[in-house]
Amino acid sequence: MSEPKPPAPTSTPTPGDTYKGWLFKWTNYIKGYQRRWFVLSNGLLSYYRTQAEMGHTCRGTINLATANIAVEDSCNFVISNGGAQTYHLKASSEVERQRWITALELAKAKAVHMQAESDDSSDDFPTAAPVSAQGGSSCISEVQSTLRTLSSKVEDLITCNDLIVKHGSALQRSLSELEGLRVGGDTGEKIRQVTERATLFRITSNAMINACRDFLSMAQSHSKRWQKALQMERDQKIRLEETLEQLAKQHNHLERAFRGATVLPRSFSKPWGDLFSADDDNEFFDAMEDPAEFITVPADPKFHRRSGSNVSGISTETGTDDQSFDDLSLASNTESPQPLELEPVRQRRTVIPDKPNYYLNLWSIMKNCIGKELSKIPMPVNFNEPLSMLQRLSEDLEYYELLDKAAKCHSSLEQMCYVAAFTVSSYSTTVHRTGKPFNPLLGETFELDRLKESGFRSLCEQVSHHPPAAAHHAFSEKGWTLRQEITLASKFRGKYLSIMPLGSIQCLFDKSNNHYSWKKVTTTVHNIIVGKLWIDQSGEIDVVNHKTGDRCHLKFTPYSYFSRDVPRKVTGVVTDKDGKAHYVLSGTWDERMEFSRIMQSSKGENGSEGRQRTVYQTLKAKEIWKKNPLPEAAENMYYFSSLALTLNEPEEGVALTDSRWRPDQRLMEEGRWEEANAEKQRLEEKQRSVRREREREAVKASSTPEEDAHPDSYQALWFEKIHDSVSGETLHVYKGGYWEAKDQGSWEMCPDIF
Repeated sequence: MSEPKPPAPTSTPTPGDTYKGWLFKWTNYIKGYQRRWFVLSNGLLSYYRTQAEMGHTCRGTINLATANIAVEDSCNFVISNGGAQTYHLKASSEVERQRWITALELAKAKAVHMQAESDDSSDDFPTAAPVSAQGGSSCISEVQSTLRTLSSKVEDLITCNDLIVKHGSALQRSLSELEGLRVGGDTGEKIRQVTERATLFRITSNAMINACRDFLSMAQSHSKRWQKALQMERDQKIRLEETLEQLAKQHNHLERAFRGATVLPRSFSKPWGDLFSADDDNEFFDAMEDPAEFITVPADPKFHRRSGSNVSGISTETGTDDQSFDDLSLASNTESPQPLELEPVRQRRTVIPDKPNYYLNLWSIMKNCIGKELSKIPMPVNFNEPLSMLQRLSEDLEYYELLDKAAKCHSSLEQMCYVAAFTVSSYSTTVHRTGKPFNPLLGETFELDRLKESGFRSLCEQVSHHPPAAAHHAFSEKGWTLRQEITLASKFRGKYLSIMPLGSIQCLFDKSNNHYSWKKVTTTVHNIIVGKLWIDQSGEIDVVNHKTGDRCHLKFTPYSYFSRDVPRKVTGVVTDKDGKAHYVLSGTWDERMEFSRIMQSSKGENGSEGRQRTVYQTLKAKEIWKKNPLPEAAENMYYFSSLALTLNEPEEGVALTDSRWRPDQRLMEEGRWEEANAEKQRLEEKQRSVRREREREAVKASSTPEEDAHPDSYQALWFEKIHDSVSGETLHVYKGGYWEAKDQGSWEMCPDIF
């Protein structure tokens, strides 16, 4: 709505003065912000509908001595006294808002100071305002005055100490002379000198004692005041935490009530609680829509082997592959009859126990994690899902069929499309998975043996603890090998949690010797404190074929409420070693991907963004990947996919270090979370003890300082670190022996980690 500009306040913000003016106050969801007359006087902020009401009707008052003042954006600010009263206010401009904030801060500082003087009126020492964030210059000047006084007392102590040393030395000399004095006429004179010096020493000592007493008295008095100020700060912190917790509960209640009363279109996903806040950055990325790098248009259906030509003066590029430009050329793999599936060797489980509804004060834990590396902070299992990070890594193979089809491709460019679709498919399981996987223990492993059912085997091992790193190796009878080493770096920023995967993923094909590599994008978990958790993937991936030079550039667009694009959008272009584009991929990382063949490309005219965008003429798009539907009642089972439900299923014959044997993870899956938390703490302490013992043994075994440089070096059991000359990456690669040990049932080499 249009808001009239209120006139300037009637006074300037000086300490203790009355400050008046118009502000807009939030009333309710129907009327929004309403213009009100505010008066600040004697530490109290009152408001009226009009200036005429000042004489008879006050609509509300907040005592600033116990209030919190928070700035939301350029014009909005909030005043709250701990939950009972909260004013959401808006000024007409940023300058006007700053004037009010200055006046409020000064009034609050004076109110706190006066309250402290009133509380300390019975004390024997001078009163002073507590040192707080709102204390302002008065608190700073008091602290400086106290420090100057204490420094003066210390100077007195130093002077007295010097005098005591001087007089003590003189007294000692006199006593020595007295001892060697013969009985004679000068005995009385020497005794008189000793007496005088002893008197001076006593006077100086008394002065020092008095100075020490003054110093102690002053230190004790100010210690009481500082303790009181510290307690006040702690109380304010507790009130802030309670306010945030109450806000989170109110937000959830409003969101549930609104969703229950209103049916929202799919495009409207902004939480109801955010309609109350003017800070849209709270929930979403930048409001500016990132323009697309290219545009696709349908190609002429009659276009076949036409050579490059200039159309309307626009430079064009035309495909010159020997293959036909028939739109079924790439889709032949997807349209071809599928081989009959093999009979499964065992019946896998399809359900797990429902997730218990345990209450957890999220803010009480996360408030101490802001800006820290979360992998180093012990977390209760209430944040987790009953899978380890090794099992989550194995979930990348849910759509292994894409690699099976890629292995059959004769063209490296076609193969690149399937590999790119496989990289996108690995994110589809994360869209609802807000639970944190268990951090694997050092030496923990996980095998996924689907050789008889699907033709592949997979093995993961935790090869490093700090930083946490997991190595993964999978091979298939269909002619491909996947290997990766992933290190996760995570930061909690207050509003959101960022998870940055580091490391490389490689895929090798036996028949063509094509060697692909790529990296993962950043995962962001939003609404950590307030609202419903939701996950987004954003960033860019370059899938590179190191043998041919082919490349696929994938872009994961971050979600924005103001974007016209579909949420979770992914686009990509497949190019050869010369940079010529051959295929376009598009879709979403949580649902499906399509590809289409490029028949012609041209540079379009400059758009509104001020840059040229490439125009691709493409054949009809074909689906290359589609997400499998979730099992029934998946929302009660941590939103696990059908594959994820089987990962923690007990299985005989696996290594003693396998994640399936983790007692804390098993207890959590069974719903016994208190026991799981106790078991988790036991395992973490056991791991720390093993690490300390390994460090001691490394120090004892070292003969030179150089050998002792890394006492905590750990040698992986099934993987070894190598430098891959093809991709230029250094990573842990499977060295063999695991499956042979499984066939023999011999696990003596496995460490005792559980």
